[in-house]
Amino acid sequence: MKEIKRFQIRGVTGDIKRVDFEGRTVDYWLPKAPVSHLIIAHDGQNVFDGHTSTHRGQTWQMAQSAIRVSETLGITPPAIIGVWHSQSKENPWGRGKDLVPEKFFRDGLAVPSDFVKTFDPSILHGDTYLRKIFDEYVPAIAPGVDPERTAMIGSSMGALATLYALTQFPDRFTTALALSPHWPFGANPLVEKTIQSLPKPGPFKVWMSHGTKGLDAEYAPFQLLADRLMFDQGYQHHNFVSKVYKRSGHNERSWAKYLDQPLRFWLDSTTQMH
Repeated sequence: MKEIKRFQIRGVTGDIKRVDFEGRTVDYWLPKAPVSHLIIAHDGQNVFDGHTSTHRGQTWQMAQSAIRVSETLGITPPAIIGVWHSQSKENPWGRGKDLVPEKFFRDGLAVPSDFVKTFDPSILHGDTYLRKIFDEYVPAIAPGVDPERTAMIGSSMGALATLYALTQFPDRFTTALALSPHWPFGANPLVEKTIQSLPKPGPFKVWMSHGTKGLDAEYAPFQLLADRLMFDQGYQHHNFVSKVYKRSGHNERSWAKYLDQPLRFWLDSTTQMH
């Protein structure tokens, strides 16, 4: 882990640190008090820094939300790790290689017709990406946090990666926060494969949400299927939430506006469990 820079953002005490893990950039923030909770976020470019975000100036404002929610609950804010995707001019498919659920598509799950000619499942490396997060990045940044107090969050393809991670690494974290999961990438077969591969409820909690504008306008029928399958799997309202936000779109500003709610779902219920 090699430090690249430190910077500060409005409303957050201390520094955000940017580090390099053998070519993978990671931003993170730690509270001053000992860390008891951890959240891992995909698309780290968009988590803290408006200069690197996809839509310039629009971030998740995740640290601000986490601090606000934690204060109302009377707990120390969680550590936040934002893992950058690897898309660049030199690697234009980098984000998809990182975030597409690797095993599902290697095993023959179909993609939409407009992707068929360019999609090659053999280039996917999502399993390696996730393994490095849990085996290298987390131990280096926030060691010793109980998996029951660890969450993962992502939007769009990052939401699919978050749910996929829970199917593959249920021993590493217990709460999956999936905002605007991009179900159309694999349509109903992807919904079915994902939900049916999730661990049985037990300690696990899942949040899913989407808006009604932009790309999110396509998601309702897929999410209705996901909701039904989640309840079939034994999830109930205390460990599974599915929300629709009217007039909310597919961008960081929209997700930031309601981020307090999934964070509270995670932190409040985790606090009550212990």
